[in-house]
Amino acid sequence: MRSISRLEKTLFRLQSQQACLAYAFAEIAGRPGPVVELGLGLGRTFDHLRRHLPERDIHVFDRVNRAYEDCQPDPAFLHLGEIEETLPALADQLAGKVVLANSDLGSHDRELNRIVAAMSARLLPPVMAPGSIVMSDLPLPLDDFQSVPLPPGALEGSYYLYRAPA
Repeated sequence: MRSISRLEKTLFRLQSQQACLAYAFAEIAGRPGPVVELGLGLGRTFDHLRRHLPERDIHVFDRVNRAYEDCQPDPAFLHLGEIEETLPALADQLAGKVVLANSDLGSHDRELNRIVAAMSARLLPPVMAPGSIVMSDLPLPLDDFQSVPLPPGALEGSYYLYRAPA
């Protein structure tokens, strides 16, 4: 089997992310609660979230804001700094309420990805509502969370879905 190019890898990841987001939107429909985005980046995923979930509070966490001008989060919901500090600072406010979290923090550094995945797996469970959805570009070691099969259009290994315990 031939290896795939970085372009193909990126394409498959984005297609998988879009398919997983569509699945998650359907899963949380009718359920109250905020959304968490770990990793603003250029703001493309945030822009997609706010367009499809206009009634939701979307808390965005990243070290710095490098989002496109038209992809800027509401400053009241933009939390800049180290996620290990900014997310726990909102633990009381978000505890057990988040219905969807997207962790998009992966890089091409395998060791850093391992550290980031462990951090996401440690920080997200306390804020997640029962039966909520966690999406990630990295496999997360989420104890007690159920791995969810990817929806049609998502390529295995390109994105990951988890459901919080009910």
